[in-house]
Amino acid sequence: MHKKTKWAITALILVVAIGLGTYRLMREKKPDAGIDAPPASSRANILNVNAQIVREQELSDGIFTIATLLPDEEVDLTFETSGKIEQINFTEGTVVRKGDLLAKVNDKPLQAQLSKFEAQLKLAEDRVYRQSALLEKDAVSQEAYEQARTELATLNADIALVKANIGLTELRAPFDGIIGLRHVSEGAYASPSVVVAKLTKTSPLKIEFSVPEQYASEIRKGTRVTFRLTGELKPFEASVYAIGSSLDANHLLPVRALYPNADRKLMPGRFANVYAQTRKVLNAIVIPTEAVVPELGVDKVFLYRNGTAQPVQIETGLRTDAQVEVVSGLQTGDTLITSGTLQLRTGLQVKLDRID
Repeated sequence: MHKKTKWAITALILVVAIGLGTYRLMREKKPDAGIDAPPASSRANILNVNAQIVREQELSDGIFTIATLLPDEEVDLTFETSGKIEQINFTEGTVVRKGDLLAKVNDKPLQAQLSKFEAQLKLAEDRVYRQSALLEKDAVSQEAYEQARTELATLNADIALVKANIGLTELRAPFDGIIGLRHVSEGAYASPSVVVAKLTKTSPLKIEFSVPEQYASEIRKGTRVTFRLTGELKPFEASVYAIGSSLDANHLLPVRALYPNADRKLMPGRFANVYAQTRKVLNAIVIPTEAVVPELGVDKVFLYRNGTAQPVQIETGLRTDAQVEVVSGLQTGDTLITSGTLQLRTGLQVKLDRID
């Protein structure tokens, strides 16, 4: 045999041997792949999702807004008459009680006039007594007796008028409160236009805020209000006591709540962040809003059942930013799918990554 022919036969044998070896190797690997893993198309159809067990819980809705703290009462103190101030009986920034004498103007002329009338009173009363005794004996006329009585009544009226004018020279606290800085000194001339000081009642405090018209029907007397102040860690609670009779130009309803402020720690004039609770459901089936899928005018959710996603139509009630109440369609204990809702469809195979 020729030498070239031998090399050709040897090369052909090597090629055939390599081909057979490769074929056997591929056949050995193919069955193993089928046993260890599902087909690629099957793996692609399984969706990983999160879920939660449906339970009953409390759900409430409310309004967040800005409020202003107002005093329960506040007044500029002024005299009702004119005169020189003789007394100032209060210390600035202290608590005063209703009826306390705060200041007084000169009343000496009035006191002298009162003394004069009171001195005449005894004589006028004796005259009426004598005229009455004489009238019983027909010693005087009825007209003389009536004149004596009229003079006595006039004198009593003059005394009452002078006492009233003396009362106008006294500046008394109209209610319990904290008196502010005074604007006059003893010896100054006071008149009804001169403000002596400001009196503020800070216990309780009024919390004034406004709510949008869509919530107007849900705010009532007794509605609980929670407010927070800058620099204060804990929230404060108040109760609505008054509601405006109409909406303002911005279609907002004015509302006022009362906070006891028994320790007078909070001062009027501060701004507060207010939360007013409008509705509350004690035993509600509540789900996250992202679990709801609106479709053709109805709401539905997907439940996890036997490894698949199954749609359920629901009716909703109270809604908040993060939660929604389910009135019908769900029961406690259902496993609700809460993620991947846009990818879900009826019967899709799903795998639970997390259950809350």
